[in-house]
Amino acid sequence: MGMSRCHNFGVGSLALAGVLGLSSPAGSRTVPPPVQGQTAPAGETVGGISCDAQEGQRIHIHQHLLILDHGRPMFIPPNVGQPVAKRCIYWLHTHTSDGIIHVEAPKDRSFVLYDFFRVWGQPLGRTIAASARAGKGESLKAWVDGQPFTGDPRTIALKPHTDVVLEVGPPFVPPPRWTIWGSL
Repeated sequence: MGMSRCHNFGVGSLALAGVLGLSSPAGSRTVPPPVQGQTAPAGETVGGISCDAQEGQRIHIHQHLLILDHGRPMFIPPNVGQPVAKRCIYWLHTHTSDGIIHVEAPKDRSFVLYDFFRVWGQPLGRTIAASARAGKGESLKAWVDGQPFTGDPRTIALKPHTDVVLEVGPPFVPPPRWTIWGSL
């Protein structure tokens, strides 16, 4: 199906979080529970993004996403955008749990973070990122390439090697920079 040509460095976002000083107790991964009314697409076109038999060849770029829920790194699952019931792969997808988003599209077009969340079937807005939700007196802060992003996080442009950190808190920890791009 052509899904194995991207590199799998085996560095999970939780292991990286420990290296970066974002340690959390063993086994305390935050796995997003199903969100009422939100489901991952099962092969149908979503926002103009289709699920094709193989990865697109026109655009091939990668980004990194880290979601911190009250200081704890959330688990970004492997195989987002690869439905179980239909043998296809969306133009935005993951292969591993390291937070790397793969954009592999058959045509030129720009993408935003909301496109990935739609393919993932998770909510994203000014107060929510997947299951990380800002309660009363809390907020969601976004960082793009180490710089504060004050707009709607859904509009964050996914460009080559964009590093996105979404934090719900407090507490707010200094956003780590993803620098392990290797040959991606």
